[in-house]
Amino acid sequence: MNGSLTLLLYILGTRIKFISNYPIPENVPLIIVSNHQGMNDIPPISWFLRKHHPKFVSKIELGKGIPSVSYNLTHGGSVLIDRNDAKQALSTLKEFGQYIEKNNYSAVIFPEGTRSKDGVPKRFSENGLKMLIKFAPSAYVIPMTINNCWRLNKFGKFPLGLGLKISFELHEPIKADSLEFVKLFEKVENTVKNAVI
Repeated sequence: MNGSLTLLLYILGTRIKFISNYPIPENVPLIIVSNHQGMNDIPPISWFLRKHHPKFVSKIELGKGIPSVSYNLTHGGSVLIDRNDAKQALSTLKEFGQYIEKNNYSAVIFPEGTRSKDGVPKRFSENGLKMLIKFAPSAYVIPMTINNCWRLNKFGKFPLGLGLKISFELHEPIKADSLEFVKLFEKVENTVKNAVI
């Protein structure tokens, strides 16, 4: 499904580039921390990183009403967070961290909490990443920067932008337990934001 959705972006003339100048750790859980520019971020991440079984931390509202996407989020190993229920969110993230730790899967989290409509990153929230690291202690954290995806929905859901160049840049992986959380979080946020064009 995600391969098909990515192909549709190519049909619109979109060119998608994944940049990774560092080897991605194998056979360990990964926590990919990225800025968020829209729903069209998801299919390329799922497709190009499919070898690493990416699962997403999403808001609970996406679990219903979006053909194929809602089903995939609900049944594909991703988690749905109720941002108005802290107890539910923390419990869900705990289970999700344990899940990726056990299976060596990848968690993708957008700590802005919502997409940026103009490409300018919002403030990162630390709670989600802190919970994932706590319950997936052997993970590597990989900062990722998305550029220009927001332009696809510059005019809303229709018309979509044509002929855009979108990039996904994976930065140097960081062993989750190699730094105090405060320093790790600061490094990840700065790395992601400093590469936004």
